Amino acid sequence: MSQQLNAMHPMSLIFLLHIALDVPMAVQGLWSPLSLPFLQLNNTALVFIKMYASLVGGTCVAALLSFNLPEFLPGKRAFAIALCVYHATVSTVLFNAPRFIPHTFGPVFEAYKATPEHVWGCLHGILGLLFAIWWQVTLPYVAAMPRMKAQ
Repeated sequence: MSQQLNAMHPMSLIFLLHIALDVPMAVQGLWSPLSLPFLQLNNTALVFIKMYASLVGGTCVAALLSFNLPEFLPGKRAFAIALCVYHATVSTVLFNAPRFIPHTFGPVFEAYKATPEHVWGCLHGILGLLFAIWWQVTLPYVAAMPRMKAQ
């Protein structure tokens, strides 16, 4: 009896979630960084925002191209781990950052320290965790490959 595996696991939607979270920053950071709601934007910060936006934009393109690939491909798996590390790191940076977004969700949320920076960091942390989960739940695809080649 042979084990039947689809080429793509439903958890691959995580690649599209990466795009949904990061493409707004990539687009706005490249075309209109001064309109970002950040404090103390000087020339150095604007250059770094544009460099960051270009890197994030590149990962969004790669995520779109990786989304439909089979789960067992080493390139897709390596990219997923890179995104896991990226999102976990960005989450930590945002949680430890001083307030730099001059907006609030209101006094009730502020009382619970639910600032825009923390919410943004939490979203990145969730994506980092989901990429780690994707890695684990798609291991059967990788394990099945040598058996499929032998058939």
